[in-house]
Amino acid sequence: MNQLLKTNIGRLRIIGFLEGISLLLLLFVAMPLKYIFHYPVATSIMGTIHGALFLLFIFNTLSVGVEQGWQFKHTTWKVLLACIIPFGTFYIDKKILRICKQ
Repeated sequence: MNQLLKTNIGRLRIIGFLEGISLLLLLFVAMPLKYIFHYPVATSIMGTIHGALFLLFIFNTLSVGVEQGWQFKHTTWKVLLACIIPFGTFYIDKKILRICKQ
């Protein structure tokens, strides 16, 4: 874990994991709590956490894309798209981020 924190791509992988978990919690825990059990506080809390992680993921993706020399039309857009698809950040971590030079 300490090794991941030392590089920008490692930090992006950690943020991607946290962002993916927050999206799943928002969709599959907080939203049902709001609409089925009439407990809207869950979405306001989880939505705020997910929004912060989402923005952090976007900014770090762009930073790593510049650092790694990714071409936007080949790599960067795929990583950016992954953060709005459930389980997308986990897929991108396995297919792109894990094999990038650290």
